[in-house]
Amino acid sequence: MARPYSNDLRERVAAAVASGRSCREVASLFGVSVASVVKWSQRQRATGTAASRPMGGHRKRLLEPHRALVIGRVKAVPDITLKALVAELAEQGIATSTVSVWRLVRSEGLRFKKNAVRRRAVAAEDRQAARAVEEVSGPA
Repeated sequence: MARPYSNDLRERVAAAVASGRSCREVASLFGVSVASVVKWSQRQRATGTAASRPMGGHRKRLLEPHRALVIGRVKAVPDITLKALVAELAEQGIATSTVSVWRLVRSEGLRFKKNAVRRRAVAAEDRQAARAVEEVSGPA
């Protein structure tokens, strides 16, 4: 990931725009894009500094307020699919994605594992045994 420009450069660019130079002129003078000059000068006017904002960080989970609802539903219906959970949340007015629901369920330690309900349609003892290969009559 790219690093932000230095705060020193940002302050000098914003000061040049504040002194009356055009954004295009300042951009060519300092070797940066016009869009950067505009953004830095706007930030300087709005906040008093053209310094960059912190990069990265932790994003809060948007489904956290609905954790009890989702986990309760998974425990009530163990073979429910993620898509069905997303559809049920949408019916209640909670817009989310399959990945968000998956992360919430995984953080609780629950998994969607194969179980007795999801076995093949025919039990092993009900299957017919393989027939023996018949001998071919006559020379080969």
